[in-house]
Order: sequence, then C-alpha cells, then structure tokens
Amino acid sequence: MSPEGLPVPNSTLPFWRTEPHKLDNHRTTPNLPAESDIVIIGAGFSGSSLAHFIYEDNPSPPSVTILEAREACSGATGRNGGHVKPDVYFNVSKYIKKYGVKAAVEVAAYEASQLFAIKELVEKENIDCDFVMTRACDAILDPNLAKRIPRGFHGAAEISGVKGALSCFTFSAAHLWPYKLVLHLLQGAVRRGANLQTHTPVTHVSESPLPDGRWLVTTVRGSIKAKKVLLATNAYTAKVAPQFKDHIVPVRGICSRIVPDKTLRAPFLPYSYSIRHGPAMYDYLIPRADGSIIVGGARVKFLEDASHWYNVADDSKLIEPAKSHFDEFMQRTFVGWEDSGAKVDKLWTGIMGYSSDFMPHVGEVPGKPGHMVLAGFSGHGMPVIFRSAKGIVSMLRHGTRFEDTGLPEVYRATQKRLDSTKNEILQGGQGNVKAKL
Repeated sequence: MSPEGLPVPNSTLPFWRTEPHKLDNHRTTPNLPAESDIVIIGAGFSGSSLAHFIYEDNPSPPSVTILEAREACSGATGRNGGHVKPDVYFNVSKYIKKYGVKAAVEVAAYEASQLFAIKELVEKENIDCDFVMTRACDAILDPNLAKRIPRGFHGAAEISGVKGALSCFTFSAAHLWPYKLVLHLLQGAVRRGANLQTHTPVTHVSESPLPDGRWLVTTVRGSIKAKKVLLATNAYTAKVAPQFKDHIVPVRGICSRIVPDKTLRAPFLPYSYSIRHGPAMYDYLIPRADGSIIVGGARVKFLEDASHWYNVADDSKLIEPAKSHFDEFMQRTFVGWEDSGAKVDKLWTGIMGYSSDFMPHVGEVPGKPGHMVLAGFSGHGMPVIFRSAKGIVSMLRHGTRFEDTGLPEVYRATQKRLDSTKNEILQGGQGNVKAKL
C-alpha cells in the first residue's frame, strides 16, 4: 500500500509502457543526496521538460534531483491517448465569455505553438518516439452540439468516416509515443548530471523554510534539503502542497489499444480523432503505424456517476461500466470497419490532474517562495506542458517575469485562484453535465 493520496502500486499496464527504457527503474545513487539546488517532484512530461530546460545551453547547471513515486513516466503521461492536440476552436467561445477575446486567443495560439516546439525538439534531437504531424478531426454526433458550432464541415460523415457525424472540423495536430519522448528527456538530464530517484514517493514538503532558507522534502526513503522545489505532480499536487486541495483534483480516465485482424482489410484512417457524443462526452483516438488504434474516453458510460472518476487516485483498477465500450468500437464507429475483426488488445486507467477552473497552474506557488508548480492540466497536458516548462525555467534561471515568458496570463498560479470556492469540474464544467458523487 502507498500512503493515501500518492500513486498506488500495481497499476494497470498501458501499451506505452510495454517497452521499458533502461531508466524505468533507476536510481542514480543508492541513497538520496542530502541536499540539492533543485528538487523536481515527478518524472512525467512536466518533470522531464523542466529538467531538459534547466540543462539546455547551461555551462554551469545547478544540482538537480528528480523524485518519482513509481517508475519513470508511470503517471498520466505514460497512460494518455498519444495526442498532441491543441484546442484551437472547441473551447474558444467558452474562454471568450469567461476571460475575454484577448485571453482566449492567447491560449489557443499558445497551444498551437506547442506542436511546432515539440516537432522541432524531436527533429533536433532525433528522438525515436513515433512522432507524426497530422490533422485532427473533431466529429460531432450530438445535434445540440452541432447547432452550437455551426461552421463545421457538413457532409461530415463522408469527410470524417465517422458514422452519424453531423458536423466536423479538422486542424493541425500530432501524435507520438509519449513514454519514449519523456524517457529521452530524462536520459539527457541524467547524462548531464541529474540524479533520478524512482520508487521514491514524496510524503511531505515543509510548510516553512529551514533556518538556512532551504526546504525539507521528505520521502519514504529519507529527506533532502532543496533551495528550489518544482512541483511536476499533476493529480498528486495537493498531497505535497495542501493549498491546492480542491483546486487540482485526481480524475480517473480509461484508455485502450485496439488491433484489427491482419488477415482482413481495415480502411486507412487519415486523421486522429475526437468523437463528441454530447456535452463533455467524447472518445479520442490515434491510428498508429503498426495498424493498431489507441482509443480513450468512454465517458458516456460513467461521467454522470462521479464516484467512478472524481477524486479517484487508483489506477490499479479499470472503470467497470466503461470496459464494454471499447468492444467493437471501430466497427460501430467508422465506415468500412465492420469486417475489420478489430479487437481490444489492452485496457488501462490513468489519473489526470483536473483544475477546478480548467486552467493549469503554472509559476510561483503563492505564499511559498522557492516553490514553483506546473500541474493541473485537466487531461490536456500535451499541448501545454513543454513551452510552459521553458517559461518556468526562464523565471528560475534568468529572473524573467511571468508576463515576459510568453505564458498565458490565465495559467498563472495565484492566490485569487486558490481562494475561489467554485468547482467547475462538478458544477457544469463538464459541458452542463452535473456529475453526482
């Protein structure tokens, strides 16, 4: 058993973790270092990106220790759908109403820029992570949603190949093998001097600094003194930073790998997809070069009963009502797949960190000098994290002001956000679906 609020042992095995890297279970030193200039808590996309930028073009890097509760990249990044899919239209109107036109456009443009930042990284470092630039297709099956978004393509079933599609949009996106991207970044950081400690859950971070100004980071294997603490903890942030309680909430999702019968013909899928069945009820998928399809979502099966997903940190169990959703998913969803013989090869769950206002928390932790946070992505971290990590490291290394990093202002971690009692996750933020606990 792991301490309450931390990642559990014996998690379900995602497809992305079926080819373990040599750093998967790695401890650079047998024991924890007694002190470190920077402690990064979390070794997923956030933690590895932070480490990458700390060392990038840095002739005199600080000492860095990366602490991970389980194996490297065993959290949400290693369990997602493989998308790098910016939201450039679907939520823009909601953000305009909530934050204004300027802020909404800023967020959409920032997410779109992540695509090319990750593409540049993959090409520059020749990362073997199955990166594919493509187009995403959002296919809308719900009549009310189709009316709300009237400017999509009509004749959508023919364009998308999705049965019953009433409208659809296509836009630039990418997909990849997320675990391989993260482990490449971690390997680079370790090679440059980072101390990676897997299977080292952090149980507490001191609420006030020690007399020497450092912070005490306590783990199940001992403590380490840190000048700076970077929270790359996503769903588990509130465990080590209690001020984020009810502001970053663990939310369980489910994903699958589906494989067609190789002796039968399955039509080529030209896009990656979101398939919208109703408000906040969607599936998402990417086609892979090996012929398999990664499909996640199944929210139509469990969203209204929040006990299956809200404030759930256990990814060792499947979401029972959702399991059958993936059976013959391709056959009933896509034109021409009826005789593909496509079957579920693997099912897994993952724990996302949902923000109560659906914006990530990025930057200095209010009231805790020396602490910075990059967490709360609401299941949408891949088109947010990489450049956000660069912004945080610019603040750390060069004293750059938040407003000069290029980060959207609505991402900024503030006391005002932490003081808010509004919870959009349950109170209609799921597209007017008010989930019940």
